[in-house]
Amino acid sequence: MDFSPTEEQLMVQKSARDFALREVAPRAKELDKKGIWPADLVQRMAELGFLGMAIPSEHNGGGLDAVSYALALEEISAACASTGVIMSVNNSLYCDPVYKFGTDWQKKEFLDPYASGEKLGCFGLTEPMSGSDAATMATFAERDGDHYVINGSKNWITNGPFANCIVLFAMTTKGIGHKGATAILVPLDAQGVTRNHHDDKLGIRGAHSCTIFFENVRVPVTHCLGGEGNGFKVAMATLDGGRIGIAAQALGIARAAFEKSVAYSKERKSFGVPIAQHQAIQFKLADMATEIDAARLLIWRAAYLKDKGVRHSAESAMAKLFASEMASRVAHQAIQVFGGYGYSTEFDVERHYRDARITEIYEGTSEIQRIVIAANALKG
Repeated sequence: MDFSPTEEQLMVQKSARDFALREVAPRAKELDKKGIWPADLVQRMAELGFLGMAIPSEHNGGGLDAVSYALALEEISAACASTGVIMSVNNSLYCDPVYKFGTDWQKKEFLDPYASGEKLGCFGLTEPMSGSDAATMATFAERDGDHYVINGSKNWITNGPFANCIVLFAMTTKGIGHKGATAILVPLDAQGVTRNHHDDKLGIRGAHSCTIFFENVRVPVTHCLGGEGNGFKVAMATLDGGRIGIAAQALGIARAAFEKSVAYSKERKSFGVPIAQHQAIQFKLADMATEIDAARLLIWRAAYLKDKGVRHSAESAMAKLFASEMASRVAHQAIQVFGGYGYSTEFDVERHYRDARITEIYEGTSEIQRIVIAANALKG
């Protein structure tokens, strides 16, 4: 089995790493501390082709594979998890479903300018009282002739304050659970759309999210994505790919925490020698390195299957589950390696610790990933 990235994939990785080290990493601490939306970095990602990486060139995308995307996202997330998740949402949660399920007209209108980065997209599934149990969503789209009239709200919408369009999930038929859900492309400048001020969060503070309200928002039925009543199918297919992106984000966070731990352990001395010479520290570094490598292989496998067009629900769930929980463990141990300095905002590991935590929650909690994995295992 050959686990080596191709020459093209390595070129994408190098391009992302150069950008991350040169332009993203120097901004990361400020973006986190002040909660700044990195508009300039989003623009640069558009210029570099990082906002529609797996979309074919005829739709202004990069025409790359999912493995290349995972490699690039790891590099950018290692520098700044906020910048990484902005990239992930536009690629995985917006462009991917529009490409997979959109009509030719929808792709021209709602994909081409988003894959190029001219515009920015977001994904609206979660509601104040509906998260993992998406079938209980209250947002409703009532048919009125050749339009839908949408009422409801969505929260924790990453990119929401700055996005131009949302892949919105709403019930079009009541009383039949997830079979009544429909995906609709809703321009966020439509009359009746209101966005709250961005959320104040524990981590990924530069990746602004917000609650979005829809009050009698009229959208043509031609904006229906994937067919009426197929919203659950669109959402689940999208999240299968999205979880690869979040796993790559978690991997980047963990790798950054690990690399800084290694460097610090060589500099910090105790009992007359660098702490890297103490077995207690060596064991921590060994565990961190092993878990990071294991997560990377799970992510590459899921991305490879996605590229092959093979169903990858369980593999994506495994990658997301392991990588996210691994990132929290690695960041936790990184703070331990740094000791008191790890608890200080002077050093980056406390930021990595805070950023890692969200990867166990969004795009399906760890508990949901375990349900997905177990369901697939029990099918035999």
